[in-house]
Amino acid sequence: MENKHPIQRFMDNPWLLLILGLALPIISYTLWGLVELLNIAPAQLP
Repeated sequence: MENKHPIQRFMDNPWLLLILGLALPIISYTLWGLVELLNIAPAQLP
């Protein structure tokens, strides 16, 4: 068995790539949304 580079073993695993392809956008958009919510000024009620 030949020794593969760690990045090559990572890129050969389709399940890991699928999980990362779903998890990274979910995490980044969730954090982005939370930052946006924290930066919104409170509404001025009449």
